[in-house]
Amino acid sequence: MATCWGMWRGILIILALTVTLGSAGAQRRQINPIPFSHEPCSVLDNRPCTPSYCSPLEPGPCIPEIDYPYGQNLQLTIQTVLSPDQHAKYQKPDHDLDTIGDLFAELRACWSPPPEDSARPGMQMSVRFSFNKAGGLIGPPRVTYATSGAPADTRTTYLNAINSSLRACLPLKFTDGLGGALAGRPIAIRYVDNRELEKPAAGQ
Repeated sequence: MATCWGMWRGILIILALTVTLGSAGAQRRQINPIPFSHEPCSVLDNRPCTPSYCSPLEPGPCIPEIDYPYGQNLQLTIQTVLSPDQHAKYQKPDHDLDTIGDLFAELRACWSPPPEDSARPGMQMSVRFSFNKAGGLIGPPRVTYATSGAPADTRTTYLNAINSSLRACLPLKFTDGLGGALAGRPIAIRYVDNRELEKPAAGQ
């Protein structure tokens, strides 16, 4: 009887050790494949993280390869008349675009507003679009805002100026890193015509 009990006791110990080691091994294999600093998160989370985003060309969410301080959408305001402290931001880079700052400077330098005789003082228009890896547009820019009360022909004039300005600079020359990170990511630009222009007559 003592021999039988000793045998069962040995079997129970072996089984217990097997379960414990198997559980520990499973815990060791549960490695988060996403680097800590690049893990998607909520704005309410109290830890370093990077918001996830999707490209319309990708089947699911993806993680930026470089960190951006500009939020989910890349947003930029381009003015027609510059203050003295802004001229440096509107100088076209003399190298392949490698940073968001390079991209914004290129887009600012590309802007060519409508002629004054067809412009409207204080006119604003916002568009949204995305680039592909090669620096071309993924579809035409989509208007998301135009100054209230602006006639249809004025809106068309400004949209044509925006499209012409972008086409004159395309394709943008991205580095491989920036092109891969920007591909499909939405970019929103607000164009502001802050020139001193004569106000249109009533009804124009």
